[in-house]
Amino acid sequence: MSIEEKYERLKQYLQELGSVAIGFSGGVDSSFLATVAKLVLGDKAIAITVQSVFNPRKETQFAQQFAAQLSIPHEILHVDVLAIENVADNPSNRCYYCKKALFSLLKTEAGKRGINIVVDGSNIDDLDDYRPGMKALEELKIKSPLCYAGLTKNDIRELSQKLGIVTWNKPSAACLASRIPYNEILTEEKLARIEKAEEFLAEYGFGQLRVRWHQELARLELNQADFVKLLDPVIRNEIITYLRKLGFLYITLDLQGYRTGSFNEVL
Repeated sequence: MSIEEKYERLKQYLQELGSVAIGFSGGVDSSFLATVAKLVLGDKAIAITVQSVFNPRKETQFAQQFAAQLSIPHEILHVDVLAIENVADNPSNRCYYCKKALFSLLKTEAGKRGINIVVDGSNIDDLDDYRPGMKALEELKIKSPLCYAGLTKNDIRELSQKLGIVTWNKPSAACLASRIPYNEILTEEKLARIEKAEEFLAEYGFGQLRVRWHQELARLELNQADFVKLLDPVIRNEIITYLRKLGFLYITLDLQGYRTGSFNEVL
């Protein structure tokens, strides 16, 4: 199926759904989905963003600005995710418990607005990774229009560029809890430290990146093309100094570079 056929399939599916509430993070996938849903459904599409310690504040701010420019009704829900049963303990299926609670909340909020269908931005590539949250989506009957249309991440970026969506080349995001090894307790302090470290690195132009938590050690996952930046002693020393101020004693570069779900490699 061509990318154009996938796009038409997506629009037709959204039209058939009639009205949707989008779980909207402001990332590449959900921004594309929100744009197309607004195009197809007009005011029958709304966006709902969850703000928690799992989400960098700048991402919520971006989602708010994007929704305003798109003129799509938008609501931000503030949630204490660490209070959700089993989430702070960080088991390997943490995402299941978190998604189950959050999307249950989204369904309730959507229902208050007369919308019975909640959709998320999962794409077809997500099905190849370990994602226990997908089970929660299935149980709650959350629709995934991008999967239905057979769209890959690259398809979404290409279509986003053609449609003039600013997120077409935005780095992929994931919740901050994914930076911490399974079965290590999640705390606001740890998550805030990771958020600050990643924001600092982004200021130096590192694009796709992760700061993985190993207690006193920070493992930096960067695009391999960005490794050369660390040869600059000024940049390297400033990164070391800042991350040590955050409480990391050791700062290492992962020679395999950035990759999604690297903590899933132990499963």
